[in-house]
Amino acid sequence: MKLNEFKVNSIEEFQDMVNKKDMNVHKAIVGSILNNLKTKKKNIHMFSINCIKEDTVFDITLERDHFVDTLNENLVYFEDQELYEECAKINTAIKSLIKTK
Repeated sequence: MKLNEFKVNSIEEFQDMVNKKDMNVHKAIVGSILNNLKTKKKNIHMFSINCIKEDTVFDITLERDHFVDTLNENLVYFEDQELYEECAKINTAIKSLIKTK
């Protein structure tokens, strides 16, 4: 599985992943933001959800204005998994984004 694409049977399957706090989802979200910290784009592509049964691809985007809130929301999951190196990167990114506002 590519970090920027989730291949699932249905959108419900992806929703189950979100409900079960699948770390692959959180890593994709955080990774997309960290890779786009210096972008001037108003929206960034986070990842795609490729639903096999529906034969549909959903592209998930995020507005730059929501980077800090989204990083803060996802930081909790990285802390729970004791992924402290990633937590440090997230915290550095949050501080950087707050300074540039």
